[in-house]
Amino acid sequence: MKLVSWNVNGLRACVQKGFLDYFKEVNADIFCLQETKLQATQIDLQLDGYEQYWNYALKKGYSGTAVFTKVKPLSVKYGVGDMETEDEGRILTLEFEDFFLVNVYTPNAKRDLTRLPYRLEWEDEMRAYLKKLDEVKPVILCGDLNVAHAEIDLKNSKSNRGNSGFTLEERGKMTDLLTAGFVDTFRYFYPEREGAYTWWSYMNKVRERNIGWRIDYFIASQKLTPVLKDASIDAQVLGSDHCPVVLELDNS
Repeated sequence: MKLVSWNVNGLRACVQKGFLDYFKEVNADIFCLQETKLQATQIDLQLDGYEQYWNYALKKGYSGTAVFTKVKPLSVKYGVGDMETEDEGRILTLEFEDFFLVNVYTPNAKRDLTRLPYRLEWEDEMRAYLKKLDEVKPVILCGDLNVAHAEIDLKNSKSNRGNSGFTLEERGKMTDLLTAGFVDTFRYFYPEREGAYTWWSYMNKVRERNIGWRIDYFIASQKLTPVLKDASIDAQVLGSDHCPVVLELDNS
């Protein structure tokens, strides 16, 4: 089974930049999107063989998540009950026979860190939610989690220390999640791989020079480690300031 997650930073724009070519080529069983930035009437994707589930933000042109899946889920849930979270379309949970899939677009703390308190509350609520799901069956969390967990996860760790996405508080919340029974699947396979990034600024030549951050993840319940086959980053795929990340499971 192959799962893909991609912050497309505006799906309509990404479609114009080759999204469907990648979608067909990667042939994922489950394909998750973040930051779709659209409403229900603004796109009509013909994806043969896939069920489509969308969580739109109330604010037009903002946030939003979606999941396209070949396997029909047993249930679908939008948000986790927090009204602000629901309004921003940031969470989609699909229940399958063997696991829960939680597709997330984590709120940014903002450059001046004015949204950091809300971000930390979000992290605590999400961790509690994931742990509760994990008591029922294993969980796969994916999406733009808006944090580089360790120094190896961004190019310029020293100059970014304390900046949004690399504060001690945000990094600590990721540590809390991982110590609560979850694994960062990419680091599970490649604990020391440097230069593995998923987001780059649009500033001139930044992506070409690979000055990036790894802020897009597949996080899995520890009990799923026996079926983890590989995790990868499709850094060559353009169309967004993020690139897709991939998780393969051995479900034989």
